[in-house]
Amino acid sequence: MQTLSPNDARTLLEGEPDALFIDCRSEMEYLFVGHPRGAHNVPWNDGPDWEVNPHFVQAVKKLAGQASARPVVLICRSGNRSSAAARALEGAGFATIYCVLHGFEGDLDAQRHRNTVNGWRHDGLPWEQY
Repeated sequence: MQTLSPNDARTLLEGEPDALFIDCRSEMEYLFVGHPRGAHNVPWNDGPDWEVNPHFVQAVKKLAGQASARPVVLICRSGNRSSAAARALEGAGFATIYCVLHGFEGDLDAQRHRNTVNGWRHDGLPWEQY
């Protein structure tokens, strides 16, 4: 697993059209907070009990098709879930995995707010909400 800044992740995604971009936040975060444009939502953990999704690896394999060598870029809120998800994918045989540093919303600022210090959205990269 390697880490990339949000801008470097975007550059990689633009330069490697086969790369698979996975937002591993919950479905509610993906829908209501917004998400990077082009990212597929496969929650690492979700639901009322916030349990790890037992189908995560299988869902990513399905999106990747037959190409386990296909680069996978993972993003979450701040970087913690994507690291855990990357370790699971590595264990399943995925060879090229990147985690986006600071995630979609970034680190907390002094007032405990996100989107003010760093992260995909803070850096002005393309995102959408619906």
